[in-house]
Amino acid sequence: MKILNIIGRRKIFLVVALVLVLLSMASIIIFRFRLGVDFAGGTVWDVKIPNSTPTEVKNVLQQAGVEAPIVAYDSVAQDYSITLPEITEDQRAAYLNDLQSKFGNGVQSQDFWSLSPSVSASLARRAVEAVVFVLAGISLFVAYAFRFVSRPVSSWKYGFITLLTLLHDVIIPAGAYAAIGYFFGLTIDTNFIIALLVIMGFSVHDTIVVFDRTRENLSKAKGKIDLPDVVNRSVNETMHRSINTSFSLALVLLALYFFGPGNLKFFALTLLIGIVAGTYSSIFVASPLLVMSNKEAEKRR
Repeated sequence: MKILNIIGRRKIFLVVALVLVLLSMASIIIFRFRLGVDFAGGTVWDVKIPNSTPTEVKNVLQQAGVEAPIVAYDSVAQDYSITLPEITEDQRAAYLNDLQSKFGNGVQSQDFWSLSPSVSASLARRAVEAVVFVLAGISLFVAYAFRFVSRPVSSWKYGFITLLTLLHDVIIPAGAYAAIGYFFGLTIDTNFIIALLVIMGFSVHDTIVVFDRTRENLSKAKGKIDLPDVVNRSVNETMHRSINTSFSLALVLLALYFFGPGNLKFFALTLLIGIVAGTYSSIFVASPLLVMSNKEAEKRR
């Protein structure tokens, strides 16, 4: 098997990763996230409206006095999910009457639920806490798992580099979602947070596989250790497994995106972007950072 000189070209790979992270952060700052009902409060109303378009439905609601309704059409289930400010049952009945007047008696109300701003604020806070806790917990676990690895890289560096790669893997899909949400009117909800947590779990698995093979090869090394060579060999030995695993999952996510329920379409897309970013970071970011951190330590000696 041909050995690819990944570590030798590490500057190129790290620059690509840095550019993607900066672009993603710029996307988040420019486009911002539109909070869904889960985090901002409001009402979600599922309704079947035959012979209609999202634009027509939105116009009817706006004419009825609804401020900034978000209308999402599920082509698979052939119904609408309408996000509104918090409304009462009487208001829902009035809006249903307006829709029936426009589109006929085939309009059917299917589901209707509201969430108060205080509850949604609590959910938003807990969602942020969950992401921070997972980032910190995974990093500390990796540092602990590699606590007996001290030659030539300290165990805490494994944990810190894992944290950096996880931030890379979370920021890129978040930035992509912010841009997509701006142009397609998407909001973030608990599904978005779940997607980020799944991405972190998948990504750290790939990173640990590479780090563990590096640990094995370091323990086998005799005499003076050439860390770049050992790390490069370890990455090559595990790269095909990482790519094949990610490719298999990507096929499932593509199928879910194109043929799955409409409410899971962008959940699958977020996962897909994150899985690709995670695979890239495991191969082309984590290991080069491991080598660079050791070189910096040697310079200070």
